[in-house]
Amino acid sequence: MSKRKKFIAGGCSFTFGHELSDDDNGRTPSKKTWAYGLYKASKANKFVSSAYPGTGNSGIARRLFNAVTSTTDHIVGVVVMWSFNSRYDWAMPRHKKLEDTRWTTISPWDTVMSADQRHDNLKGSEVQMEQWKRREEIMRETGVGPFADSIYRHAANEYHETYLSWKSIIWLQNILQKKKIPYLFTLADNSLFYRDLDQHKKQDSLMTALHDEIDFGNWFTFGERMMGFNQWATLNDYEYATTHPLDQAHRDAVKLMLPTFKKLIGGS
Repeated sequence: MSKRKKFIAGGCSFTFGHELSDDDNGRTPSKKTWAYGLYKASKANKFVSSAYPGTGNSGIARRLFNAVTSTTDHIVGVVVMWSFNSRYDWAMPRHKKLEDTRWTTISPWDTVMSADQRHDNLKGSEVQMEQWKRREEIMRETGVGPFADSIYRHAANEYHETYLSWKSIIWLQNILQKKKIPYLFTLADNSLFYRDLDQHKKQDSLMTALHDEIDFGNWFTFGERMMGFNQWATLNDYEYATTHPLDQAHRDAVKLMLPTFKKLIGGS
């Protein structure tokens, strides 16, 4: 029997497919996403999504690494939509309600400081409000909530978050290149590389050197200055649900990405 030909996608909720027309309250990845659209244009016969709603770039890289190294199937290609800098992936003391009994994603919305902002952003979606209510309960039970409050109150900063994100990108990039797995990287928001018009790489020699290690020949962006998918969808007035662009934005994103995708990964 021939091996399955896998196509693996990584990212946050923009890749998982929150609020798309086939969203089943976040239980399974959507088949209406940009990533699934590229899979349909590939030579693969098995789609695997390691995307996780709310995750940051360290978590995206970790889950993608697990997906790549835990299979004996042939991997046709990997696509990743990197997320916002401000999210952390943390190994906590073991608890049955943590991912793999150990891992947790931490975002600014997990803090007491951001509770009002989160409520204002999600009040139009009963489903998302209920999901966050359950998440708050788990955060309290596992001790992640107080930990998140402490991080964002005392330690979180853009420089460190950018540094961690770029390390994760370079780490995954080098693994995929070593294993000769075709890949395409893209991004949700250009805050990964810019603060307004200022480039993060210009902050000091360390950041310049890290930036130079990223192979931008394997990236697709949605416009100048590394525009991301979410920014592009907003700029072009695509219909949104609560916090995510809907099906049409994903369909049109696939059309834009296909030439680069076929060059880097190939197609059916």
